[in-house]
Amino acid sequence: MNTKGGCGKTTVATNLASYCLAQGHAAELFDYDVQGSSTQWLKARDPQLPGIRGVEAHKPPPAGMTRSWQLRVDAHTRYVIQDTPAGHVGFDLADRVSESDIILVPVLPSAIDIRSTANFIRDLLLVGKARAGNKHIAIIANRTRVRTRSLEMLERFLRNLDIPVIAHIRDTQNYVRAAEKGIGVCELMERAALKDVTPWQNILEWIQQHDPATAQHVPLTACGATPV
Repeated sequence: MNTKGGCGKTTVATNLASYCLAQGHAAELFDYDVQGSSTQWLKARDPQLPGIRGVEAHKPPPAGMTRSWQLRVDAHTRYVIQDTPAGHVGFDLADRVSESDIILVPVLPSAIDIRSTANFIRDLLLVGKARAGNKHIAIIANRTRVRTRSLEMLERFLRNLDIPVIAHIRDTQNYVRAAEKGIGVCELMERAALKDVTPWQNILEWIQQHDPATAQHVPLTACGATPV
């Protein structure tokens, strides 16, 4: 989740779903964004690749179908990953938070994005009552470049938050190439993409450390992506 548009929610949601699947964990991708970027990613996916069930959650159910049936989760699913839209506020924000166990907040290294994310995290804690609901929150620094002023500014901001930064995603065309094919970077058969797999390994390991012990399904939400 993150109310700031373009911060990487869909990148996180789709690549996390892909990596979960590669590790043998059945994943479903719930698309709450009317732009339907996650849904488009799934449509571009080669049907011969391992499947990821997608739900266009931003649409009302078809005639004759209940909302609960539309949002049903397969019994074999381990992770439900929600891709949320920009501008989620009020009841929409509270709903996404209440139904999630883990909330991932992508943020870009720019002054505008940092200010917007600071406001979003305030709303997440005050309006969404994320901490009161024992939700696990983590930040993912997106499109980072080493030894740049923008990254230094982002890292100063993140050090002031009592929220862990669990991964840094490189600013690389590997994500663009993967998205065009409906795959994650972990599925790119290119040597140059190997270094981009590490952040997703770190993210999934952190998620697994915070799995609710009694939950049958672990919703992850990318606000900003899990229910991952």
